[in-house]
Amino acid sequence: MSVIVGADGRARCGWAGSAPEYLRYHDDEWGTVLHGDRELFERMSLEGFQAGLSWITILRRRDTFRAAFAGFDIDAVAAFDDADVARLMADPGIIRNAAKVDATISNARVAAELVREAPGALDALLWSFAPPARTVAPRAGEIPATTPESVALSKELKKRGFRFVGPTTIYALMQATGMVDDHAQGCWRAAGA
Repeated sequence: MSVIVGADGRARCGWAGSAPEYLRYHDDEWGTVLHGDRELFERMSLEGFQAGLSWITILRRRDTFRAAFAGFDIDAVAAFDDADVARLMADPGIIRNAAKVDATISNARVAAELVREAPGALDALLWSFAPPARTVAPRAGEIPATTPESVALSKELKKRGFRFVGPTTIYALMQATGMVDDHAQGCWRAAGA
């Protein structure tokens, strides 16, 4: 999809559409460098919940997800028990998929072990797979769903015990957190714009 010009006259990546949530997300967050164990755990979790769904579904429920998952505090989520799972599965404000709920809690336990040994370790692990920064924005039709880096990071995360971290999900995480800049040529946020 090519770029589109919004009511404000700004050209944006075509996926941003016209929904206010998407416009804010595109303009203020997507592709912006993000660091922090908790912050990246949140994004990894939300990308996992998004698998098979539209991102707008997750975006519109993000505040509810944050409330349900203790602000994505890694240690808090790692301590969730059967009562928490039952609470989450009864919460209509999140995606009530048992496999995704279980994976989020399991991933928190893996992440907690990782950052217990060295604060910042989840951040460092994820960012160690970021490719070199682009100097030229990609054309809209040239943006991949996976890259060698997302495949390698997915493999490493799975080896460590993380779940719902396939290469496509991980590439979406890399795009969302600024590990790659996939704002398309012509977008006001694109490299070189």
